[in-house]
Amino acid sequence: MTRVRKAVIPAAGLGTRFLPASKAVPKEMLPIVDKPVIQYIVEGAVASGIEEVVLVTAAAKRSIEDHFDTFYELEERLRAQGKTDLLAETRRPAELARFVMVRQGAPLGNGHAVWLAKEVVGDEPFAMLWGDDVVFGEPPFVQQLIEAHERTGGAVVGVMAVPPENATKYGVIEIAERLDERLVRASRIVEKPPLDAVPSNLAAVAGYVLTPDIFGYLEETAVGQGGEIWLADGVQRIAEQGKMFALEFAGRRYDAGNKLEYLEATVEVALGRDDLGPAFRAYLEERLRA
Repeated sequence: MTRVRKAVIPAAGLGTRFLPASKAVPKEMLPIVDKPVIQYIVEGAVASGIEEVVLVTAAAKRSIEDHFDTFYELEERLRAQGKTDLLAETRRPAELARFVMVRQGAPLGNGHAVWLAKEVVGDEPFAMLWGDDVVFGEPPFVQQLIEAHERTGGAVVGVMAVPPENATKYGVIEIAERLDERLVRASRIVEKPPLDAVPSNLAAVAGYVLTPDIFGYLEETAVGQGGEIWLADGVQRIAEQGKMFALEFAGRRYDAGNKLEYLEATVEVALGRDDLGPAFRAYLEERLRA
């Protein structure tokens, strides 16, 4: 079986849920403490064995490309000042993996964005990660998906259990067969089903490991809602072949495009840091007593 070595991160959307901040700053670049959201996602992928990352961006997302590139003038200034720790942190994003930047010239949908990575990915399975979904946990989220892919040989989507009233906001898995407590074969993914037609409590989030046949299915996919090509339509073709699986992963997922969950992720990261955690916890406790 071919090892999963590459990841694709579509990051060309407008980020309207975080306006007005996302008017000038891509939502993927909003910081959780002192690192942008997308860096946490890339770091988790690299910790899972990913070696090459394809970032699908748009003209207004130049800062994402710059973040994972070198910044000669800044690095030279830090080196001259002897600020070796800051220099290492500045260089780290560009050194995480090999990066390939692909531009999506028009807003033609997330399926089209993934399809644009075809020439880079080639005939290999790959991770597909949403640029604003962060999962904190051990083992890393992508590693969990890769292990499920290696077990089944098929595509795998990360899922989490949600209350039925919230399932209407997600793509929800219809279960064809349960393999164990956390892994199922999916017969389909129902996008934002009405409350009386929710097929399970398992909502698709954060990302997939996809098999390369997805590219052929996306090429055949007709334009859908909003004049866009949707990844879910291509994934549905994989499910029809009986090769789509869903893993209820271990860890906590934050939708960093949701203002409340973005704040929650920031608090979790800050509390977990040795340099910030004790003082920040004391501040929060003081505020709660006030």
